[in-house]
Amino acid sequence: MNTPTGLIVFDMAGTTVRDDNEVLHCFSEASRQAGLSASEKRLNALMGVSKLEVFQLLWREELGANADTHVISLKADETFKSFCRILETYYSSHPVEPTEGALEVFEMVRSLGIRIALNTGFYRKVTDIILGRLGWLSGLDAQYIGGNGSIIDFSVTSDEVPKGRPEPYMIQKAMSVFGITNAAQVVKIGDTPVDLEEGRRAGAAYSIAVTNGTHTRAELELLDNDGLLGSLSELPGWLQERGWPAK
Repeated sequence: MNTPTGLIVFDMAGTTVRDDNEVLHCFSEASRQAGLSASEKRLNALMGVSKLEVFQLLWREELGANADTHVISLKADETFKSFCRILETYYSSHPVEPTEGALEVFEMVRSLGIRIALNTGFYRKVTDIILGRLGWLSGLDAQYIGGNGSIIDFSVTSDEVPKGRPEPYMIQKAMSVFGITNAAQVVKIGDTPVDLEEGRRAGAAYSIAVTNGTHTRAELELLDNDGLLGSLSELPGWLQERGWPAK
């Protein structure tokens, strides 16, 4: 496979998949059922992080620094399973839609010869439910690599790498699929603080965010970023103004 001119790694919920706080509500419900006292503000700050890792962190905060690590692990696993049931039920029974401009941006990005990868803090099973409801599984092979006629070129989830965001493993896996060794050929875009940090840790050319997802412009502009967009519709113009992809 020839090395493409570039790769854009898009987040899913809140970036390319419409999210009107549904994931946050599922988080809150699972936490409430488990007896965690974390507020919605605290949960929202952890959006984009691998979901099992979130519950491990929350139980450490709940039980204190001296709590037994085995107890924390058991409670995190139990809460994560509850969250999975709630989340899978939601996405299986409610409308799932792309965000404003997502499909148009995919088409324009591909016309520039740029590959499209989706990454997520979700695990593979619920990711497949979402992709299937959107029709984005079509054309992907058993390794979730696309071809002629597919809407995206690759899908990777947090449970398919050693550690989720903000670690760069998902971006690095997408790079390896397309033979990209230079992170200057990569752009990361999401809607959360950990999306921005993931792009930074991967050494991406740009780490940018949309402000119509789970975090506001006021929240995101406090963080290290290369740009904030009102929606994905602004992305192609933003990149072309900067002469990207580099030849």
